[in-house]
Amino acid sequence: MAVTIYHNPRCSKSRKTLQIIRDAGVEPTIILYLEEAPGAAEILDLAAKLGVPLSNLLRRGEKVVREAKDLPALDNDVALAAWMEAHPITLQRPIVVDMASGKAVVGRPPENVADLLS
Repeated sequence: MAVTIYHNPRCSKSRKTLQIIRDAGVEPTIILYLEEAPGAAEILDLAAKLGVPLSNLLRRGEKVVREAKDLPALDNDVALAAWMEAHPITLQRPIVVDMASGKAVVGRPPENVADLLS
């Protein structure tokens, strides 16, 4: 099984999700998205794989979002994806993608990943 996790090692939910994946006998590809920010097209693709509007991937509680003067309209996916690319801390985490099926889940709670692994 080929699985990719968009991971923030400082996040307890992300660490727990990674552990659940490994406990299932899967060694995922790990993308440290704060260091290797996904591009706008990749962010749009993640929303599509999750089957949610792009605005659902925005961590609205983040300080950079609350204080943003340049945050685009939440229904303008192209502009929002570009903004999130420039501010990767605003991306929901962790996101786990089953590369074979093209399906994805957000590991909040971490147990969400179990459906993807079964």
